[in-house]
Amino acid sequence: MTDGRHPVSLISPLAAAGRADEVVLRVSQAIQLGLFVDGEQLPPETEFAAQLGVSAMTLREALASLRQQGLVETRRGRTGGTFVHQPASPSVDDLRERLRGMTTSSVRDAFDEQFAVSGAAAKLAAARASGADVRRMSALVRQLSAASSLGARIRADSRFHIEVAQASQSERLTRLEVELQTQLAELLWLPPETTGAAEDTGVTQPLDHVAVCAEHAAITEAIAAAAGDEARLLAERHVERNLRRLTALLAMAQNAGPGRT
Repeated sequence: MTDGRHPVSLISPLAAAGRADEVVLRVSQAIQLGLFVDGEQLPPETEFAAQLGVSAMTLREALASLRQQGLVETRRGRTGGTFVHQPASPSVDDLRERLRGMTTSSVRDAFDEQFAVSGAAAKLAAARASGADVRRMSALVRQLSAASSLGARIRADSRFHIEVAQASQSERLTRLEVELQTQLAELLWLPPETTGAAEDTGVTQPLDHVAVCAEHAAITEAIAAAAGDEARLLAERHVERNLRRLTALLAMAQNAGPGRT
């Protein structure tokens, strides 16, 4: 992030018995979602471990795994430290495997929560957002419009929703939005599998980023105009459309099964 707010503050601390693989998952998702900028230096290990609520040993084990995955690199010397290496795009195969592990009820439950969180955040943002907040939202709309890769579109999309939550000035809503984005954002942008189920579900094309941009722009305009009820309604409709899409993608993934295309 480049606006002075450190992304570590958006990652919820793990439970007291947090494991290294949990740290790896949280940090890798934060990198994929663009909470960390490519080349950004992570906090010193002692500080980072305290912020995540884990031991220094657990964090070192997690960082070693992240280095193996190519998501961070460690540089030695006076200007050294651990730096983020943001991949261009996540693995589509890995995302599809993750989607297959979900159920229709778990997807619906996640979107029920996001319906409440995103709607409330948008309404509060309309009352509380600063001019700088609105400018950041508008910049993220433009960023999504210009994005040409899967990874860039995922990052611009998820960052927009997190920005709206931050503009609500509610720390709780922001943390909840971050958690929901880590669960859902990457999956929404999966291209549909080329099976007969595509016709059955009505999802035959990749997510239309132009249409998503238009929805984000409308939410931004409502927030800028301090139209809280409109902002909330637009955010809720946006979530409902995303629910329909991901439910259809899940049906296709389960029909195709592992190893089928």
